[in-house]
This record gives sequence, structure tokens and C-alpha cells, in this order.
Amino acid sequence: MSARLLSGKEAAAKVFDEVKSAMRAFTQPPSLAVVQVGSDPASGVYVNMKEKRCLECGIRSAVFRLPENTTETELSELISKLNSDQTIDAFLIQLPLPEHINEARMLELIRPDKDADCFHPYNFGRLAAGNPLVLPCTPAGVLVLLDHYGIEIEGKRALVIGRSNIAGKPLGLMLLARHASVTWAHSRTRNLPDLCREAELIFAAVGKPNFLTADMVSPGAVVVDVGINRVPSGDGYVLRGDVDFEAVSERASWITPVPGGVGAMTIAMLLSNCVALARARL
Repeated sequence: MSARLLSGKEAAAKVFDEVKSAMRAFTQPPSLAVVQVGSDPASGVYVNMKEKRCLECGIRSAVFRLPENTTETELSELISKLNSDQTIDAFLIQLPLPEHINEARMLELIRPDKDADCFHPYNFGRLAAGNPLVLPCTPAGVLVLLDHYGIEIEGKRALVIGRSNIAGKPLGLMLLARHASVTWAHSRTRNLPDLCREAELIFAAVGKPNFLTADMVSPGAVVVDVGINRVPSGDGYVLRGDVDFEAVSERASWITPVPGGVGAMTIAMLLSNCVALARARL
């Protein structure tokens, strides 16, 4: 068996088209702000990509680049200004933040109705209750990707490997809302390979390169790689997922590549969230 590819680029292009079409409903284009603290290279690339996509889709973009030594007080003051700025429909704080800043405390300062990433506890609570205002970008991108290729979710045995607030936890909740039978696994899960072989849908979100190997996957399973890991290669680095792509491709029915899979969906869903929050403010 050779797995078919779940192309995030193809599915994301459709979402971007939908965002562009939604612009017709606004007299003023929606606006998205991004706050970046420090100069993390990966964050810088991601922020630049957000700016580019906003420009392409007609969304007004503002980026606030703050130095590494920015204090919590300074960051909280900027968040307060963005909360009250009526020209900003949605904004986010690019993660990770420098170690001296309390990430959770800063995220809680964002107004829930401007929370583009859906990281605020209020929005996470609404997600858990089944009444979300918007959806977390990466998990939402996963489901849109599966839907794009007609992958059935309802009734399937789904295994989520990972329990982060950004990916694993919300993804499991969203799969449950789509009537999958969900199991969460993590670093202390016993007999993880056995659980993997029982799953029809496997979502790897652990942040460890090549963590999911072929012997852990049943023939015909759908494998979604949520991980993006920078692995040293020569004088630079290459991107690798949490799945041993080449080997697992020989057993799975569908699989996401890295790059070009779930990562491609995240920015698309961010722009979709911006439009939804802007529409709610009309």
C-alpha cells in the first residue's frame, strides 16, 4: 500500500478563496494584528507569511515587533491598547514568548472577541462546551483538511498523541464534537503502540521527529502529522514531522506531508477566524 497525500496547500487555497469572497460583505476590510516579542527565526518566518497572506486576501495587517527584553508590563500595555482599538478586529501574540514573560498571563489579557488564535480560557471553555466563538487554527485546519478529501470522521476510532493547549487538547475536543471515538495519548501512556494499531485516525502532535513509526500503524489508517520540527542538516536545518513519513506511507491509506500538510492550513484558518470575528462585530 502507498498512502495518498493530504495536501494542505490544496485545501488552504480553497480557504483563502473563501476569505477573499467574504471581503464583499465588509465596507472596511477586516484587520488582524500580530504581536511578536524577540527574534525567534521560526516565529519571524511565520509572521512574515501571515503578512503576505493578509495582503493577498485583502485583510489589513499590522505587526508589532518588540525587542527580546520587553517586560510583561510593556506587553500588557500593548495588549490593552489593541483590546480597545476599534480599528483592530482580531489579534494574536506570536508564541513562544521569551522565558521571562508569563505566557498564560498574557494570553488571558486578550479580549475573547478579538482572540484570533482561540487561546483565551473563555474561548477554550466555549470549545469544550460545544459552543465555540472561533476554533483554534491548527486543529481547525486538520478537520478542514480531512473534510476537503472526504475523510470520514463520525464513528471512527481516533487517537490524538499529544495534549498541548495549542493542538492536542482542542483537536480531541473537536473530533469528539464530530462524533469520533477519541483517545488521548501522551508521554506517560502505557502500551502506546497497541493503542496506535487500534486507531483508524491517528493524529501525531508530540513535537518529536519521526516519533510515529510504521510498526505502530495499522494498514489503511489515516495519519495526520501535526508536528513541525527543525532538525539540523549540514550547515542549516530541515523540517521534519512527528511521523516517519517514508515508512508510514507504506501502511497508511492517507498521510500528510511535512512541510505542505497541516502547517499550510494554520494561516488559512487564522485568516478565516479574523473574518469571523470581524463579522461578529458588524
